[in-house]
Amino acid sequence: MLNYNIRAENFEVTDAIRGYVEKKISKLERYFDDIPEANVNVKMKTYSDKTAKVEVTIPLPRLVLRAEEASEDLYASIDLVSDKLERQIRKHKTKIHRRSRKGSESVKTETVPPTDEHEADFDIVRTKQFQLKPMNSEEAVLQMNMLGHDFFIYNDADSETTNIVYKRRDGKFGLIETE
Repeated sequence: MLNYNIRAENFEVTDAIRGYVEKKISKLERYFDDIPEANVNVKMKTYSDKTAKVEVTIPLPRLVLRAEEASEDLYASIDLVSDKLERQIRKHKTKIHRRSRKGSESVKTETVPPTDEHEADFDIVRTKQFQLKPMNSEEAVLQMNMLGHDFFIYNDADSETTNIVYKRRDGKFGLIETE
């Protein structure tokens, strides 16, 4: 069951808009055998240049779906976000299916050279808190790519340690294992 949290900036969320969002996002449920109760966070914003931006985040067990799109029409932006989320789910399911057929492959570890902390002043301008979920390194890389980030922190399901996967400059991936 999906619980919707729909917010808007610069305009009021009408019943028609709410209904359209729920109709489009609920179609994603067909990709899950047994979808747990999940929150769908929808943030919509209109700009002075008549652009409408829609962001959707759906945190699920072992996976966070997130997409954002902008266009000149709010309904078109909702359609684009829904399509993007659907592609993410299909990609995730395909990778899980392939991995289950092939078996998991090992990931090579890379060492990261230490940095000099005195090179620059660091101002922390934002703090985030989130729950680390148990997964393997392949799932963490998939999650990192779906979020569009350069790194991802997770709890390793086998060793129960906190690890980090990251994208290297050469396009490959690195893994930092903690002790």
